[in-house]
Amino acid sequence: MLPRVSRLRSAAEFQSTMRLGCKVACPPVVVHARLNDQAVCRAGFIVSKAVGNAVVRNRVKRQLRHLIAGEFAVAPAKVDVVVRALPKAASQNLREPVRTAFATALGKLGAAA
Repeated sequence: MLPRVSRLRSAAEFQSTMRLGCKVACPPVVVHARLNDQAVCRAGFIVSKAVGNAVVRNRVKRQLRHLIAGEFAVAPAKVDVVVRALPKAASQNLREPVRTAFATALGKLGAAA
């Protein structure tokens, strides 16, 4: 699980990341990212009811949290990230799409290693 300081919690934080940052779609996820001025990378997750029932949505969120925590460990810059799961996220392996989308987003922000 991500520590509390590494999570986006308010609607304003989600909105600013989605509106002011870059967007990378790599089905079954969409990653919105922007550079931040915080001491840590932060993440937020959007998993709608279109993905599945509560059990499926929570499983997808746990997978996304685990994958993003691993990406934060090697990220060369401090970023805010919002990961939006699309309906196909429930039935696909998320490791490669998340890794690809995150790396592409860092490249668009000019923060790639």
